[in-house]
Amino acid sequence: MSASGNEVAMFGMCLAEDQIRVLEENFTKVSKHPDFTTLMLIAAECGLSEEDTAKWFRMRNAQWRKAEGLPAELGSVKD
Repeated sequence: MSASGNEVAMFGMCLAEDQIRVLEENFTKVSKHPDFTTLMLIAAECGLSEEDTAKWFRMRNAQWRKAEGLPAELGSVKD
């Protein structure tokens, strides 16, 4: 994806609005926890590295969990 000049800092990453749109769409409609193959496809669609895409999903999941009143880390619920 080409940067349109409208870049937004998100989770310490400088992303174009169209990249954020694709990432958010996949997060809400496809999976909050994409498997490796899906992550590769999303990275290719956004023009990001697989590492940056995985980082975005980790940070976005923590943000979502906090908004839902859940612990930031998956599986950290304690009795």
